[in-house]
Amino acid sequence: MASDTPPRPATAAHGATGRNRLPWRVYPLRALGMGLAFLPMYAVLRELESPPAVWAWAAFSAFVWPHLAFALAARAAEPDRAEIRNLMLDSMIAGSWVPLLHFNLLPSAVLVTVATADKINSGVRGLWLRSLPAMLAALVFTGLAYGWYVQPESSLPVILACLPLMTIHTLAVSANLYRLVRKLQRQNLLLDRISRQDDLTGLHSRAHWLAEAEQLLREHQESGRPATLTFLDVHHFKATNDRYGHAVGDDVLRGIAGQIRAHLPEGGHAGRLGGDEFALALPYGLPGAEALAGTLRVAVETLEFPCHPGLRCSISLGLAEPPGAGLGLREWMEAADRALYEAKQAGRNRTAGARPRA
Repeated sequence: MASDTPPRPATAAHGATGRNRLPWRVYPLRALGMGLAFLPMYAVLRELESPPAVWAWAAFSAFVWPHLAFALAARAAEPDRAEIRNLMLDSMIAGSWVPLLHFNLLPSAVLVTVATADKINSGVRGLWLRSLPAMLAALVFTGLAYGWYVQPESSLPVILACLPLMTIHTLAVSANLYRLVRKLQRQNLLLDRISRQDDLTGLHSRAHWLAEAEQLLREHQESGRPATLTFLDVHHFKATNDRYGHAVGDDVLRGIAGQIRAHLPEGGHAGRLGGDEFALALPYGLPGAEALAGTLRVAVETLEFPCHPGLRCSISLGLAEPPGAGLGLREWMEAADRALYEAKQAGRNRTAGARPRA
């Protein structure tokens, strides 16, 4: 009997990532299912006093084929394609057993069902349906070659022999599906975090921040909730990158983002618009936003970078009150952008405010 330890792939292409490919995913369930299938086959063949050739086919199916199939697929130039062929052969093997078991009802139904369930569990679209003609063809061919003996009654020993395959294999498939669902949930959470968060700074991504700012504007227009939009720009950021390198430039952005997070009020939303520009949607009126802008300017001015003690940075901020009824986020952003331009034109480390144009 082949070893229970999967052989290592022969090529580097089947390295660590190979463990997630189809042959590696199918192998454990095939070995388990066919190994457990030997129990009902043994019980029926013993009652039927089957010939040695049938016993040999049972032993090959249960204890040799699962390991041989994995070895063939793992060493193939295209492992996934080879494994799909193996899965089709699994169905043919299951179909061949129905006449050999004299159509004994319970084990025949269980073998066919388990073989079909494995195709569904493989995740290959439509494979279970494509496997049914192959299973039926194997059943007919074996019946023609071996004979059409029909004894559908299942004795108590046969029923008991089917139970491990029915329960253990079902639980194993369920555990595998649960693991896949949990993996998918983790990936969805990661994708959601990526869509909401800027990787470099940890602030909201542009798209997510825009949605939050629009919601804050809507609440202001519906209920009068205070709101101010703030655009923030880093002075001479390109010169910092040119002089110290982009890695240090990233440190600067992360440092500024850290100060924004530290001073961001509850209900406020901060995001990175791109490059060295940040945006804050604040639940404050203009006076409160101006006070926060002053705090942020001081906090950024005092940032220190241990590897470059002489490096200092500063920011300018543009503030805008919400636009009136009938105007939206675009007009609000345009007002904040104008205010930021005025602050930068007035000199470094400044704050300016603007009202949206009617």
